[in-house]
Amino acid sequence: MTSDKHDPDTVTGLLATDHSTGSEHAALTLLEYGDYECPSCSAAEPVTQHVVLTFGSRMRFVYRHYPLVEVHPHAELAAEAAEAAAAQGKFWDMHHLLFTHSRHLKLGALTRYAEMLDLDMRRFNSEMSDRIYLQRVQEHRRSGEHIGLHASPSFFLNGALVDVSFGLERLESAIRVALGEKK
Repeated sequence: MTSDKHDPDTVTGLLATDHSTGSEHAALTLLEYGDYECPSCSAAEPVTQHVVLTFGSRMRFVYRHYPLVEVHPHAELAAEAAEAAAAQGKFWDMHHLLFTHSRHLKLGALTRYAEMLDLDMRRFNSEMSDRIYLQRVQEHRRSGEHIGLHASPSFFLNGALVDVSFGLERLESAIRVALGEKK
């Protein structure tokens, strides 16, 4: 990653297809580019859940798909399943399930997760078969490529890259610093 490509305006400008939780008026926006088949992203999931709960209305959390299909062949289809769940109001439920079961992301497993969430299965199966969310998933990935990403997870706090390569605890620390709290 080259830091000069991480233009805060590009990173903080939300896409219409972004998934977010928390107040849209929060002082902080934490953006994650993630891949459902990535072991590091799965390890980051409990940490992101923790910071969302800890910082509540003071932070908005945004998730974008960054499926690295070259090394994670099921990540793109899993992202499409998350989008199909989103169309039925259950993005975050599916999101958490996919990270919990990141080693089982073939279509059969994705269908079982949709059933667990009590999705309209006719609609889910039709949308997955027609791959109607592929373009949206690829748009998310292109936005990451545009800013020079090559790995996941990648986190940005108000547009600034948060380097978690030496530990995910840096994520909470960066948020506390940005809020003016002690580390």
